[in-house]
Amino acid sequence: MEGWRGGLFTDFLIVAWYVPCLASHETLQELCRKENLRCKSIGITNKSLKSYEVEYLCDYKVEEVRETQTDPIALSAEIWKPDRVADYIVKKAKQRIALQRWKEELNRKKNHKGMILVENTVDLEGPPIDFYYINEYKPAPGINVINGITTGCECSDCPAEKCCPKEAGFILAYNKQKKLKIQPGLPIYECNSFCRCGPDCPNRIVQKGTQYSLCIFRTNNGRGWGVKTLQKIKTNSFVMEYVGEVITSEEAERRGQFYDNQGNTYLFDLDYDSDEFTVDAARYGNVSHFVNHSCDPNLQVFNVFIDNLDLRLPRIALFSTRTIKAGEELTFDYQMKGSIDLTSDSADGLSSSRKRIRTVCKCGAVCCRGYLN
Repeated sequence: MEGWRGGLFTDFLIVAWYVPCLASHETLQELCRKENLRCKSIGITNKSLKSYEVEYLCDYKVEEVRETQTDPIALSAEIWKPDRVADYIVKKAKQRIALQRWKEELNRKKNHKGMILVENTVDLEGPPIDFYYINEYKPAPGINVINGITTGCECSDCPAEKCCPKEAGFILAYNKQKKLKIQPGLPIYECNSFCRCGPDCPNRIVQKGTQYSLCIFRTNNGRGWGVKTLQKIKTNSFVMEYVGEVITSEEAERRGQFYDNQGNTYLFDLDYDSDEFTVDAARYGNVSHFVNHSCDPNLQVFNVFIDNLDLRLPRIALFSTRTIKAGEELTFDYQMKGSIDLTSDSADGLSSSRKRIRTVCKCGAVCCRGYLN
């Protein structure tokens, strides 16, 4: 490319990077209209620049409706009575506004790199009521989830001979590519706030939070909300942490009986070393609150210790078991060892200690066990 500069033509080299766009088609169209831009590839031309979808139908008047076999508009009007159409349009517009505000709230509260999107093309369900987004455990009174750490490793280049995992009697959980290399059931010991190593230490993965952009979406087969990734996730990658209120097992039993009557519960037993505590993500949680069960999951549960070495209170991390494509739903097996024993959005699988009702599984996997519990 040539440019004029001081009476001379100068050559410029333009380098372009291409990255996948996470915005929806409708969002891109809205941005173009807002900035008065035209883009034929997404249908924004001079003719359609000022065209908008109906958000509200403030008033309407039916002049005449004619029914003929060759008039699809009239046929549609007969199926969708004008009052029903108006009611649906208003409800859908209100839902879109509510979901947009909820998405903005989630992204304000999150403390990780990945973005959170919200999508419902299935029904008129809006944001969940009485749910509060948190980034870490919310302990009940009397429970301390940050204790047991007074010193850290002295490594300048982890892992060294005296690095945190080896001090705890285990191997480093990650390889040089920062991917998981240990088998399910083994704990992960990451470097903590007292360690000499810096933020780029290869043994600081879970504590950095979700690195992927995710979408909370409404499922079309009666499983309520679900979560899908908007980016490709490689095998053995950290995806998200399961957080919520940390309560005693006795309190979990009491709440479990109440949740059973509602048909929803999110209790996750912290049973790595004992069963004294449970995580309840019903009212307080993060994106993992919406992850559904599958008998053939793409996520696996691991117990993690960072700033708390109390074996009764591990952090719960979900890692990919295989390569997950962009747009694919994220799931884990509620019955896997150390995993959730109770349900997410629309079912209520129960652990052996709390079995009350057998719940049909809707995961649709070839190897589906038929029931969540």
